[in-house]
Amino acid sequence: MNKAIRKAVIAGNWKMNKTPAEAKTLIESIKPLVKSAGCDVVCCVPYVDLSVVLEAAKGTNIGVGAENCHWEKSGAFTGEVSAEMLASMGVKYVIIGHSERRQYFGETNETVNKRIRAALDAGLTVILCVGESLEQREQGVTSELVALQTKIALGGVSKEELSRIIIAYEPIWAIGTGKTATNEQANEVCKTIRDTVAAVYDKAAADAMTIQYGGSMKPGNAAELLAKPDVDGGLIGGASLKPEDFAAIVKAATEG
Repeated sequence: MNKAIRKAVIAGNWKMNKTPAEAKTLIESIKPLVKSAGCDVVCCVPYVDLSVVLEAAKGTNIGVGAENCHWEKSGAFTGEVSAEMLASMGVKYVIIGHSERRQYFGETNETVNKRIRAALDAGLTVILCVGESLEQREQGVTSELVALQTKIALGGVSKEELSRIIIAYEPIWAIGTGKTATNEQANEVCKTIRDTVAAVYDKAAADAMTIQYGGSMKPGNAAELLAKPDVDGGLIGGASLKPEDFAAIVKAATEG
């Protein structure tokens, strides 16, 4: 991390977990543990949990995000939720392009770009996910693939709007598997993302970009990962559902 020139952000991705009652209990447990955080703290939760989490997090240092949004403002899209709907509730963040959305629900680079446009237009801050599969890593195309994902996702995004985009590098092979990229692997790809942003915009924009690592970061490896110069935080899956574990990662980012 380099907190002198960009924000460190630890964001939890709760995925499809927690009923509203369970979500309230979890956020109440997290609040006192992260109140002195020296980084931005975000919890991205299922749609049905947003109201109770927004209310429970009111007046705290915890930002609240959704896990996806549609690119249209309204229409015949049964089961979808628009960025405007999220913003009207007081939601500040939204995850877009998570590998599980790409893998299971047909998300493409192009639809990721459309969702980003809608989220930015609604005033939200985007956590954009990019990353490669194990097969793609073994084929040696990680850098090219991640650069392509990043370029297409940021199409039409102005330099000014970049301040509301966080990019999370998520090696698909390390999500929910217990496997973690080495510190060097994580930093290498985060640097590739930063270099891509610099090529599309400029060095100043790239230096200001927060780039998270999102592949099984946990208390035991957070400090070493966050010590790398181009890793500015984490998008946390399973550990974000355990208050003490999530708080330990926030502490690592605070002390780093």
